[in-house]
Order: sequence, then C-alpha cells, then structure tokens
Amino acid sequence: MPAPVSIPELLASGTPSYSFEFFPPKDDASAEQLWTAIRRLEQAEPTFVSVTYGAGGTTQDRTVAITERIASETTLLPLAHLTCVGASVTQLRGVIGQYAAAGVKNVLALRGDPPGDVRATWTPHPEGLTHADELVELVRSLGSFSVGVAAFPDVHPESGDLQDDIDTLVRKADAGAEFAVTQMVFDDESYLRLRDGVAARRDLPIIPGLMPVTNLRQIARMTELMGTPLPTGVLARLEAVDGDPAAVRAEGVAIATELAQRMLAQGAPGVHFITMNRSTATLEVFDALVGTGSLTAVSPPALAAIAVRDRVRAADV
Repeated sequence: MPAPVSIPELLASGTPSYSFEFFPPKDDASAEQLWTAIRRLEQAEPTFVSVTYGAGGTTQDRTVAITERIASETTLLPLAHLTCVGASVTQLRGVIGQYAAAGVKNVLALRGDPPGDVRATWTPHPEGLTHADELVELVRSLGSFSVGVAAFPDVHPESGDLQDDIDTLVRKADAGAEFAVTQMVFDDESYLRLRDGVAARRDLPIIPGLMPVTNLRQIARMTELMGTPLPTGVLARLEAVDGDPAAVRAEGVAIATELAQRMLAQGAPGVHFITMNRSTATLEVFDALVGTGSLTAVSPPALAAIAVRDRVRAADV
C-alpha cells in the first residue's frame, strides 16, 4: 500500500485545492444519497474529502466507519474529523488508532460543540480535553499524522473579537497544526482579515469553506446555530427571489461562485465545498470555477455533463 498523502504537501504545491465535505447519514436512505454524492464527486478528483460528526459530537462511530470505507473503497483522500466532545483521552486514542489502522493519516482536530445545544456552555469530559490545541498535540504524539484545525472568519461565538480567533489559530499552529479549514464563508473580506492576521505571525494555510445556498430557510437556521448571520448583501439577493425555489438555488450557486473566485484571486489555497450530501449544486459551482480558470480539474467536460444531467432530472440540489 502506498504511503498516505499529506494534505499540507498538496497545499504547498501551489495549485489551488478543492475538497468536499459530507455529513454522516442518519438512515439507509440517507446512506444511499451520501454514497451517490461521493461517487459523483469522486469523478472531480478532489484534493481530499471529509465526513463531519453530527451536531454536538453525535454519529462518531458512523463518521469513523464512513471515513474508513472512503479510504478502502474509493480513490479519494480522506480527512478524518475528530472532536473532544464526550470523549476521554483513552477513547480519543482509540479513535486515532482506528484511523491509523485504516491508513488514514490526515486528521481535522476540533474541540466540537456542546452536545444537545450548540450555544450551551462547553463542559469537557472529566477525563478528556478542553481545547483543540490539546487535541492537536495528542494526535501528533501518536504517529505521523498531518493535522488540520477549524477557523472562524466571522468570529467564534465564544471569542471576544477577531484578534482572539487569530490568537487561537496561532496556538493551534504552535501545537502542531499544519492547515485550517473555515466554517462556511459568505463574506470574503472576513476570510481575508483572518487569513492575513494569522499569516503575519505563522505559516498556516487557511482553506475557506463554501456552501452554495439552495434553501433560504435551511441556511438561515444553520447561520443562526453558528451565531453568524448572513451578510446583508447576500441576504438581500436571496430574499429578492424568495418564493421561487429555482431562482433561490440559481442565486445561491452564483453567490458561491463569486465568493470562490474572489478568494482564490486573493491567494486562498483552495476551496472546501460543504455539500450537505448533495452533489449537483456543488458540481455547478465547481464547473463554473474550472470554466473561468479559477480551479484546474482533470476532466471538466464530464463534470459539466453530470451537473446538467442531474439538474434536468431534478433529483438533487
């Protein structure tokens, strides 16, 4: 078996990365939808893919199993999620061991949200860890892992201001983090302020997270949970076509494409697509970026055909 590829090495190549993030399925029907999306997006030959934990650290076992399956049954490079939520250090060591046994050597180390209520006060496991930098140190101590961390361009709900978030990312880098992936970005200026603030102190590539909006109510709920409302300009564009699902979807794809183009033009190391386990809207944004030269893909015509076919069938969003 060839040695696992290091995501930091890929980011250092100078070619913008593109990656996809999935959510663990809740049932058999959701699992089928997830694997359909994975197989479609596999044709894009992304730099890497990841599978999140459910809200409040739930679905850990399912996330680990899917990540292991991606490593063994696809051509994709998995980035394994790992959170401190509800886990002792012994349990965390066990999960890291599972990833290592499956040949997964890239890990995204997260503190995670409080279970049950993401806005609740964070309480660590009595035998666990309190901060993400401690998890970074643990993962790095257990083998030759490449470790990424989360970043918050619109300021983490528990932070006082942007400077707090910059300081936090610097601590994570000092603990051994080699790259970061942000929450979904809707304001490129916020991303650039965070990136430049960190770059002035540490060499830490920060990949912006991007999600094409296809449902206004859904994204409003997600941004409420994150504690970061949609920017006024973005919200105005979506509300102007609210009531017309096709128009909302088209506007969401356009907004995501424009954001990605601006961030890549300003030197972002890549784009991390948050797919919600649906491939078509993501492929449309991806195809538009390839078409404008913002990203480079191996077989863009085939990807465009997939996006058009699925849009006509209306089987996916």
